[in-house]
Amino acid sequence: MTALSYSSLKLLTLFLLFSFSCNIAAVDLQAKLPERLSSIKAGNKNIVLLGNPIQVNSKAINFKVVDNNFKTVQLSDYIGKTVLISVVPSIDTGICSLQTKRFNSEVTDLPQQVVLLTISTDLPFAQKRFCQQEQVADMAVLSDAVWRDFGTNYGLLIKDMGILARAVLIIDSKGQLVYQQLVPNLASEPDYSDAINALNRIVTKN
Repeated sequence: MTALSYSSLKLLTLFLLFSFSCNIAAVDLQAKLPERLSSIKAGNKNIVLLGNPIQVNSKAINFKVVDNNFKTVQLSDYIGKTVLISVVPSIDTGICSLQTKRFNSEVTDLPQQVVLLTISTDLPFAQKRFCQQEQVADMAVLSDAVWRDFGTNYGLLIKDMGILARAVLIIDSKGQLVYQQLVPNLASEPDYSDAINALNRIVTKN
């Protein structure tokens, strides 16, 4: 067996073990979370969301996710910044890909005090591959697969699917959630203009 094939096999084994452990943890977590029937639809069916929804103009809750190297990233890492969070169900699907690339294209036109993040429950391996293939390099793409901490703290985890509802959130430099766009259907893109215009107003105000 060559060194390359051994390395590939080792990586695949780690990937499968990590996926299995995440799935077990997610099932256990879901059983303990509050749930609510939302107005968001998957096709023609309203989805049930898990976790505690956060209200606009309330203090943003800290959360921890991981980057594509499994390094922990927290909201508290961006204290003093205005943070736009683009939330997607699965980064490898068409609409989520469009959403991620669209927000990535906006980064260079924004002030330095603004941070754009994409969060999904995709595994870091998949996110890294996507970013390399699609040349998404100007915004951080982060995974909520390990702890589901973001999804549960913001009430965006979809019951029995293990993915996040499509949304755009903006947290101002004072740590307040000041904008929340919950996209009515998982198969639809967000209103980019509304989100970017809101972001510009918030930055100007702060």
